[in-house]
Amino acid sequence: MKIMIKLISHFLQHFRNFVGVKHSVLLFSVLFTVASFAQQKKWTLQESVAYALENNISVKQTENTLLLNEQDIVAAKGQFLPSVNGSLGERMSIGSGFDPVTNQRINNQTTHSFNYNFSVNQNVFNGFRTLNLYKQSRLNQEINNLELARIKDDISLNVVNAYLNILFNKENLETAKAQYDFSQKQLEQVKDLVDAGVQPKANIYDTEATLSRDAQQVTIAENNFNLALLTLSQLLQVPFNGFDVEIIDVDTPSEALLYNEVTPVLNYALTNRNEIKIAEKDIENATLNTEISKSGYLPSVSVGYGFGSVWSESKNDFTKQAFFRELDLNKGHNFNLNVNIPIFSRFQNKTAVAKSKIQEENSKLRLEQAKLDLESNIQRAYTDAQAAFKAYDAAQKSLASQELAFNNSKERYDIGNMTAFDLEQARVQFINAQSSLINAKYDFVFKTKVLDFYMGKSLTN
Repeated sequence: MKIMIKLISHFLQHFRNFVGVKHSVLLFSVLFTVASFAQQKKWTLQESVAYALENNISVKQTENTLLLNEQDIVAAKGQFLPSVNGSLGERMSIGSGFDPVTNQRINNQTTHSFNYNFSVNQNVFNGFRTLNLYKQSRLNQEINNLELARIKDDISLNVVNAYLNILFNKENLETAKAQYDFSQKQLEQVKDLVDAGVQPKANIYDTEATLSRDAQQVTIAENNFNLALLTLSQLLQVPFNGFDVEIIDVDTPSEALLYNEVTPVLNYALTNRNEIKIAEKDIENATLNTEISKSGYLPSVSVGYGFGSVWSESKNDFTKQAFFRELDLNKGHNFNLNVNIPIFSRFQNKTAVAKSKIQEENSKLRLEQAKLDLESNIQRAYTDAQAAFKAYDAAQKSLASQELAFNNSKERYDIGNMTAFDLEQARVQFINAQSSLINAKYDFVFKTKVLDFYMGKSLTN
């Protein structure tokens, strides 16, 4: 905020020369209002989810992994192309040896030589290894795209949970404040009754003790609310100072939010959930690894072409030619065809294939485990949602009963037919019923959100 004000002031120093002091002051007021508004911005649920998905470190790391996958694909495509190389070399030898041009023996002298070479080599067949490596690079990109989607799903659910936790603690805080306000009014009423001689003075002390307990509950509720805000700010990786959210009304839950049966949720999740798709792609990847390992049993074929020349000079060289003339005389082409047939690889190929097949079986087992875990989580979420609605329905009825009982107790207390202790007991039960209803309400809402999550529905609606 201070930095923004300094920037505005600096801008006004230059702007004042053109529009005058009066207009500068007006502009400063407008800009200051805008800056204050930006500082006091409250995060909505949609903004929170969108920001988390854009800035989360795990998301960025996976996006970088996808960039690496793109480079792997380019490299895999390049394996289909021929390799082209060029070289230049200068050599000096002292002592006995062979002339690189005439191949004649040279005794105890210094020889200078120069050569250049250009070559092209092309793989023709290597047991489909290059093709399978390219398929694998594309498959790895698909897997990491699915992993990115899975991470984003989990982040969205965590943000929604943290946001709902803020709303839950906000309602608890409002309830605690309402009870504190009631106790204040109750204390004033008791003082008036004591002054009128209707109630004993001891009731003032009891009511003051109740007011102190309510003040403590307000403090606890404020702390829980701030901790909930802190949790969301840390999840979003934004500064906690000044962080706040838009308080939205959570509709009163109804049985219409429940799923009638769990089977549609299971069927949709087993077909569409990213963790299942990732496990299926892992099987494809393991199968490709096996095919790549099998390529070691097959022969490889490659062709090549080379063009080059050499020049040399020594003390006893009686057929000296000009540099470029000799290079021209010695130039030549060469062609080669290479066929490599594996006969015995010291069990390397055999063990590679065997290990790949074991990894295939493991990937199939991981898919089955992923399906079992998903089914277990959905069954638990469905059962929890059913139980949460029943708890919410029971909490509503309990609150209605406790509110009626408390109102009756208060009337009896006002006419002197109930002690302050009994009234406090009725009030505590009423407060507990309010807290239970708030707990049950948000518990049910979140658990229905979990089922929506498995059904691929938006979590921000």
